[in-house]
Amino acid sequence: MNWRDLRNPEGGGSELYAEQVAAALARRGHPVTIMCAAHAHGAPEETTDSGVRIVRRGGRHTVYARAAWEYVRGRLGRPGVVIDVQNGLPFLSRLYARTPVVLLVHHVHREQWRVVLGPVAARFGWWVESWLSPRVHRGCRYIAVSESTRDELTELGVDAGRITIIHNGTPPPRYLSHARAAVPTLLVLGRLVPHKRVEVALRTVQRLSAAHPDIQLVVAGQGWWLDPLREEAARLGIADRVRFAGFVDEDEKQRLLASAWAMLVPSLKEGWGLSVIEAAAHGTPAVAFRTAGGVAESVVDGETGFLADDEEEFLQHCEHLVRDQELRGVMGEAARAHAGRFTWDETGKRFAALVDDVTG
Repeated sequence: MNWRDLRNPEGGGSELYAEQVAAALARRGHPVTIMCAAHAHGAPEETTDSGVRIVRRGGRHTVYARAAWEYVRGRLGRPGVVIDVQNGLPFLSRLYARTPVVLLVHHVHREQWRVVLGPVAARFGWWVESWLSPRVHRGCRYIAVSESTRDELTELGVDAGRITIIHNGTPPPRYLSHARAAVPTLLVLGRLVPHKRVEVALRTVQRLSAAHPDIQLVVAGQGWWLDPLREEAARLGIADRVRFAGFVDEDEKQRLLASAWAMLVPSLKEGWGLSVIEAAAHGTPAVAFRTAGGVAESVVDGETGFLADDEEEFLQHCEHLVRDQELRGVMGEAARAHAGRFTWDETGKRFAALVDDVTG
């Protein structure tokens, strides 16, 4: 049970993780169904090439109730285990599922609630995540995608012994022949929503442009925060230096990852740092914030990129990478080696082992 799927325009890392794991389980002989929200880009029901059944019901806010309804009506079959993906809000399937429930958590949304929602809704969301969910799922197994997520869950009262860390994987890069951009090019990749803080990247480019007049920023992704970001770029006087690429297909994404001089991840919080590892596979170092959850694990500070404590330090790290070609090369090679440790095949194996353990 995941709120979205990859064909959803707002799909992202959580959806990639869910579908990669679902495909891995299907290859091992498990019948797998993904229950998620309906949208205009996907049929109400379909079966993927990997044999995973996808059922789309409800909308952004009603998918949780529809999932319960579909389950109780028997329309999701008779599963041996339910993987309840808690993207801030869980499906609370423990209340109605007559089968083991495993909670998958990418990160705790503590800081994000008040950034995305109004004060009342934010307080409610945080109450569900921090108080209700740990009590409903007392005794359930948990999957966290990083050590930082595990640590945050234990702060909420979840027993560390019930938490298994299963990192994101990344496929090997398809196109190693792509050349680096001829001019300083920075890349932001992901959904365009407030907590991704793309504005930090915009301000960074504005301040670097005095010393590097040919610097460029590519923002790849889509989301409802696009117009405010365009307005901010214009206000900063860098509209001609920023390309909002929108949704990019896999081929274009690989080209952007390979051609960028650095990947910027100014996000407030991430469960892991999938774009960091994808960039690292192409030998592209990253700059992110030390307090942004799992990103601090996907970036090896000072080796595969830099972690900053504040926006000023973020700027300094970016300037260092733009100015020093030798440093970019050394960090890029270290990043490539680091990325090789994380594969979707290994993620799938570990997930399948946990499912087998839970179901006996």
